[in-house]
Amino acid sequence: MKQIFTFACVLTLATQVGFAQTPKVTHRVLAAENARHIAIINEKGEVEWEVANKAPEVHDIQMLPNGNVLFQTSYTTVVEMNRDKQIVWQHESKPKEGYTGRVEIHSYQRLPNGLTLIAESGNTRLIEVDKQDKIVKEIALNVEKPSAHRDTRMVRKLDNGHYLVCHEGDGKVREYDENGKVVWTYSMELGEGPTTGGHEGHGINVFGAIRLANGNTMIAGGNNNRIFEVNPAGKVVWSIEQKELPGITLTWTTTLHALPNGNLIFGNAHAGPDNPQLVEVTRDKKVVWTFKDMSNFGNNLVAAHVLVDGKVIR
Repeated sequence: MKQIFTFACVLTLATQVGFAQTPKVTHRVLAAENARHIAIINEKGEVEWEVANKAPEVHDIQMLPNGNVLFQTSYTTVVEMNRDKQIVWQHESKPKEGYTGRVEIHSYQRLPNGLTLIAESGNTRLIEVDKQDKIVKEIALNVEKPSAHRDTRMVRKLDNGHYLVCHEGDGKVREYDENGKVVWTYSMELGEGPTTGGHEGHGINVFGAIRLANGNTMIAGGNNNRIFEVNPAGKVVWSIEQKELPGITLTWTTTLHALPNGNLIFGNAHAGPDNPQLVEVTRDKKVVWTFKDMSNFGNNLVAAHVLVDGKVIR
């Protein structure tokens, strides 16, 4: 799902250490460092805004149309914070009725109607929550390998009212309709090489997926070490493999933004100091922009929201 909102503050273009870009590319980056801070980095590589945050993991983040930021402060709590660092909305997830295990949040999205979509691992459900923190809708998820830590990663509500859900533990992307029925599934393929452990390994732990305007689905494969596009029949029609881009090695692919000009921005976590944390490519796989800021975000930059030409892209 893609939405474009005008953001009030537009800064002048500059190229500094941490950014490699062609002259007409103008990006700022909102991102999170686990158990450290949330920050906006401007085009000069400067910290424009930041706030301390002690969440052990931050797997999603969103700049809202009003300039506020939606992020998690713990495994179970999501907040909306304004630019004065005041919390103006908050939700805490707890075990649902009949469930006594752990609950973790790994994805959330403010919807155009003002509701907030939250994926609850452990509870194996999606919920939509209103401004009064009341659950107004619940969608049960199909999970083959239940895990409070791995049931879900990136989840997005589509323009047709369906939900695109990345199931990390199952290694599958499922599309649920508005009633919770699975209407499409893509099963990750291991590809070249055996399964190996660790953040630098190889596997089928899918992280991100977005629906493109052409009806295909772009997938950030997580530790599948690649970005690829599949059509409704599940055929891979475009991809960037682990070492296909000159001088860049993909490790744990995460963030996804499809830009109006056809370019794609994706995240590259756990790839070490020699690789960018974010990459923008054209459809013919030309790298036009990269972002690397190890001092502010380190090697575990998973959640990022790129602000393109003064606009919020989602």
